[in-house]
Amino acid sequence: MLTIKNFSFSYDNKKKAVDSLSLSVAAGEIVGFIGHNGAGKTTTIRAITGVLAFKDGQILVDGHDVKAEPIAAKKITSYVPDNPDLYEFMTGAQFARFICDVYEVDRRERAGALAELSGAFELTDNLGDLIGSYSHGMKQKLALIAALIHEPKLLILDEPFVGLDPKAAHTAKEMMRKCCKRGSAVFFSTHVLDVAEKLCDKIAIIKGGTLVAFGSTESVKGDLSLEDVFLELINDA
Repeated sequence: MLTIKNFSFSYDNKKKAVDSLSLSVAAGEIVGFIGHNGAGKTTTIRAITGVLAFKDGQILVDGHDVKAEPIAAKKITSYVPDNPDLYEFMTGAQFARFICDVYEVDRRERAGALAELSGAFELTDNLGDLIGSYSHGMKQKLALIAALIHEPKLLILDEPFVGLDPKAAHTAKEMMRKCCKRGSAVFFSTHVLDVAEKLCDKIAIIKGGTLVAFGSTESVKGDLSLEDVFLELINDA
């Protein structure tokens, strides 16, 4: 569902923020992308989603090249950044309908999908309120609802659990698993390593722009905890 081949990027044409990164995510997989601040996680995610233009390497979403076929790739991708920037002049319901229009969700299906998702995230009673009145956690919930409502083939999340209360975080994890059960794939960055260890089928660890570990969660961590492995890798000179 996601293939990255030799992706590199530099912001100043000198030091590479990401250096020759290659990995793949199959349909039905949840892959955690972990690394310290500045390691290249968000740069990679922004390139996958088409937010960041790049020259070096190739990124494919379900076979669609994000540079050559940007619309085709984006139509089947959802992206929730670490700090969602939503239209605060809209109500929650208006924003959800706007996203449905963008992704051409069938009008006969969207009401039921919104009801199900807003109920799961306990946001139903606030859908008529302006987004500008929402707390950070409520905005994060709405961003997740908007990302899920059109049933993307690839769900990209950058620190999705930040700002969520424990119950909402549990719901988000359930929704990620539900996506994969229907054949989609999830690729997300996180600093919450115990969640990644329990939730993910595979783990990718990036250090200084270079992928230093990638494989099944069990093979990456071995007999150690994911936290121990991560600290060992990033502290290894």
